[in-house]
Amino acid sequence: MSVVEIGRGKSGRRAYALDEIGIVPSRRTRHPEEVSIAWQIDAYRFEIPVVVAPMDSVVSPATAIAIGKLGGLAALDLEGLWTRFDDPEPLLAEAAELGDEAATRRLQQIYAEPIKEELIGRRIEEMRAAGVITAARLSPQRTVRLYKAVIDAGVDIFVIRGTTVSAEHVSGQAEPLNLKQFIYELDVPVIVGGCATYTAALHLMRTGAAGVLAGFGGGSGHTTAAVLGVAVPMATAIADVAAARRDYLDESGGRYVHVIADGGMTRSGDIAKALALGADAVMVGSPLARASQAPGHGYHWGSEAHHPDLPRGARLKVGTIGTLEQILHGPSTVPDGSMNLMGALRRTMATSGYSDLKEFQRVEVVVTPSATPR
Repeated sequence: MSVVEIGRGKSGRRAYALDEIGIVPSRRTRHPEEVSIAWQIDAYRFEIPVVVAPMDSVVSPATAIAIGKLGGLAALDLEGLWTRFDDPEPLLAEAAELGDEAATRRLQQIYAEPIKEELIGRRIEEMRAAGVITAARLSPQRTVRLYKAVIDAGVDIFVIRGTTVSAEHVSGQAEPLNLKQFIYELDVPVIVGGCATYTAALHLMRTGAAGVLAGFGGGSGHTTAAVLGVAVPMATAIADVAAARRDYLDESGGRYVHVIADGGMTRSGDIAKALALGADAVMVGSPLARASQAPGHGYHWGSEAHHPDLPRGARLKVGTIGTLEQILHGPSTVPDGSMNLMGALRRTMATSGYSDLKEFQRVEVVVTPSATPR
């Protein structure tokens, strides 16, 4: 472990971003079509290791259904516009037309509308009726109040996602969410996060979660580092959380908790490196916000962007480059790694000689600090 002296009174670990990591080809290669990129969590199998982030600019009931039919999983934000308004389409169109200076304030106004529990059930039932695996997200702050409506609607996978989620939240203001008791009493698998350290991940795994989100999410539009000063580079965060998974596997006598890298992955190479560092799947938003079907109409924002007191995210213009199918499965018309994400992953694994994702986690990686920042 490389520890750097910051000053006489403080030292810190050297941590690495995905841009500083390279995947090393092996002596054996394979044909890309002979590579499996399937992933399974609990009883649910997916043909691609992609969970689409619960952001209104990316996931609507319609896009969640489309992602499911393309082999992935999309989590609907149950604190977003789809559970606040019967028809949020005009507001989504308005959000895309706002000037940069007015965007944050207007988003705060729009998201001040109360969440309606009847819409939670309606949206989940709409996705279930299409025959896809359903996932829905709540923040830790609203989970206790709203989870029953989620479970009653028949959600398949429950996502509890915040910027940072701990198993030991202390509050003198309200009774905190007891994750261990809460997850134990549910009959559905729970994915929880984010976290970015070995210790925090180990504690979350001990709650009984089926999956843990590694990273702070938000990715492209996140301003948490600027607003709060909180930041852990993704490569180190993923590797640390994967180490917690390994040790928890021994501690628990064989219980495997899936690690889902969340945030900071905008290109196919980032996804491959996250999996190489130990992630079982990735949670992405901005790559798919560029799809023609995306509700954000070429713009991208997360829940942090409309926080009523301290926004920690920006609404970004990402543009439109193709359909969901083109972005995930190709064909690509650009050379920058923004399309045919899964085709690129297959080729990376084939070049490295690995036939499935679990094997690929053993691939050799190198640190390349001279890499050109994007």
